[in-house]
Amino acid sequence: MTIHIYRKRLHTFLSPVEHAVFKKLTTAHKIQDFLDSIPVYMPPANKSIRNPQQVLREMRAHCMEGAVLAAAALAYHGQEPLLMDLQTKGNIDYDHVVTLFKENRHWGAISKTNHPVLRWRDPIYKTVRELAMTYTHEYYLPDKGQHYRTKTMSAYSAPFNLRRYRVEEWLVAADINHVALDLDESRHFPTIPRGAKLRKATELEIKSLKLSEWSRSGKRLI
Repeated sequence: MTIHIYRKRLHTFLSPVEHAVFKKLTTAHKIQDFLDSIPVYMPPANKSIRNPQQVLREMRAHCMEGAVLAAAALAYHGQEPLLMDLQTKGNIDYDHVVTLFKENRHWGAISKTNHPVLRWRDPIYKTVRELAMTYTHEYYLPDKGQHYRTKTMSAYSAPFNLRRYRVEEWLVAADINHVALDLDESRHFPTIPRGAKLRKATELEIKSLKLSEWSRSGKRLI
């Protein structure tokens, strides 16, 4: 199925209100601005990942939900809905998911996050790896303990195209946990050369993570 046929099929699942939202999100910049305008969602443990329609209804999103919503907006306008997983080592930190896009043969990334790090990337990178590597120095643990200040990113995924699914399997499915599982198990590439000794994050870098864009209650802080 071509992207144009896929796009038309995606359109059939949207309500007039949802069409009105997606029609405005004509560029990656506008998609990022929209994600920045909605509060971050901080779900309880084991909470199902919500589909784009549910996110639009509730107007809150965490990183995976924001990435899939951004991918849906790209697909709405005939672009490939691509995700990239940033994987951490040893399960000591959370993975982060971004949406990939391409402009003038260069890669950029759309990201939903609540902190000054792991955010948007301008489309200036020649390869996905070049883009992914920019996140490595921002990925560290701020909570005091055994791994305090450790840089934790270990791998990134190949572009993960949501067109591998039927539209109804991710745009309107009761939950999209299966997408997160498949993404996690997809092909990943290491970012840290064997034997490399990474410098720990500084106290200034750790302090920057105390800045949040949204409160848990949904109040804008910055």
